[in-house]
Amino acid sequence: MARRRQNFMGGAAILAGAVAATKVLGALYKIPLGNLLDREGMAHFYIAYNIYSLLLVLSTAGLPPALSRMVARAAAQRRYGAVRRCFGVGLVLLAGMGLVCSGVMCLLPETLAAALHDNAAAPALRALGPAVLLVCLSATLRGYSQGLGDMVPTAAGQVAESTGKLVIGLTLCLVLLRRGADTALCAAGAIGGVTAGAGLGLLVTALLLPKRRTLPEVRDVPPERGRLLRELLRTGVPITVGAAGMSLITLLDQTLVTATLHDTLGYSASETAALYGEYTFGMTLFMLPPSFIYPLTVSLMPTVSAALTRRDRRAAGDAAGAALKLTVLAALPAGVGLSVLAKPILLLLYPAVPETAAAAAYHLTFLGLACVFVCLMVATNGVLQAYGHPLLPVGTLLCGGVLKIVTNYLMVGNPAVGIRGAAVSTLYCYALIVVLNLIAIARFVPERPGYIALFAKPVLVTAVMALAARGGYGLCCRVMPERLAVLPAVLAAAAVYAVLILAVGAVSRQDAAMLPKGERLAEKLHLR
Repeated sequence: MARRRQNFMGGAAILAGAVAATKVLGALYKIPLGNLLDREGMAHFYIAYNIYSLLLVLSTAGLPPALSRMVARAAAQRRYGAVRRCFGVGLVLLAGMGLVCSGVMCLLPETLAAALHDNAAAPALRALGPAVLLVCLSATLRGYSQGLGDMVPTAAGQVAESTGKLVIGLTLCLVLLRRGADTALCAAGAIGGVTAGAGLGLLVTALLLPKRRTLPEVRDVPPERGRLLRELLRTGVPITVGAAGMSLITLLDQTLVTATLHDTLGYSASETAALYGEYTFGMTLFMLPPSFIYPLTVSLMPTVSAALTRRDRRAAGDAAGAALKLTVLAALPAGVGLSVLAKPILLLLYPAVPETAAAAAYHLTFLGLACVFVCLMVATNGVLQAYGHPLLPVGTLLCGGVLKIVTNYLMVGNPAVGIRGAAVSTLYCYALIVVLNLIAIARFVPERPGYIALFAKPVLVTAVMALAARGGYGLCCRVMPERLAVLPAVLAAAAVYAVLILAVGAVSRQDAAMLPKGERLAEKLHLR
């Protein structure tokens, strides 16, 4: 091959770095948009984006990893005819799914927008439609390159996609605003950047793709296309269902909240959009920590699967325990920090719309706690899938969805609570999913870590960190502007957390060793 194969952990590190970069770029994209579009504009944006996210997950979440696995297996056996045919079958399947989903968004935007009680979101839906097809094509190329051991096309394509989205989306939004366009059109321009970014990401991925013609010419008889298609679907569909959990719940939440505000409480379409838009300001930050946790579990869970294949249950248990522990250590300070400093963080990020930022603080207080459970859901789903129980996360997701429906109806439909009930309902939903996942792990994973040992020290240290964050913010407010005081408060709280976590021995050398360059990190931190 033109480019040498990366080892597994090195490849995982490349992907993790790419995900981190894309999420930073995503925040740099959505936060300025909040300042430009305010509540109503962001409601139009998110209503379109959430539909797109669900269709995208359903189209791509499980099939590219399944394709990658099939390509890797065939390449390891030097069956390069099978490699080529796997790629061809995957490309046709994903392109077809992408074409259907893009067609729905491009041809039926008014219908979709009306179903969510926001007719003004139709232009945004139409502008975003082609992105699904473009990303499906990119996903096929990425699955193929990953199967050949090359993570660079995936990483570079993702960064290019996010960069294009940021630059083009913000530019279009600013141009339309200066020309006096209405909020709906400005939101469409902003989200058009996603489509443009998807096109750029596809181009970069294709240019860096390992060329099919460079594969060795080994004469093998490839399997029938129908057989490959069935295998692709059999492997990919369960992964897709599990991965679609957060997108399904987000879209369910959006549908129920807007319908309840409009139909039950009697708000107008513009009032409903404004109230839901206020909620989305908290949602932007709520989605960030889980995005950073996902690559961690992706890099660790194959270790579990490999150990189980070798019948080394101890090694599998160690890897699963490390995944859960590192998730807890990362998720708790991130989520609790967002919760206790919700208002100052939002006022810092959205200076152009301080009233909306202040109103959204209530939502972020609960959503910050909810994101802890989302991170744990991602990790526990990974453990259950690695141990051969892919349907269990589907069942717990359904239970969480039912609770979401009931609590949204009871709280959002109560005039005394209204939109404020949405964030509380989200917290209940993900908390239930995690509790059920932990029960399932206790039942089916005998090598799991003890839950008291897993949670006790991090929870205690996080409580101290939360007190330090609030106290530090109060002290800083006395000597500097309130809007800026949150920065040193966050840094101080992070330092307190890091020192205490190391002091109480919550991280071991074995835990750190599961990460790329973990041994070097363990040496620097003098972990035992």
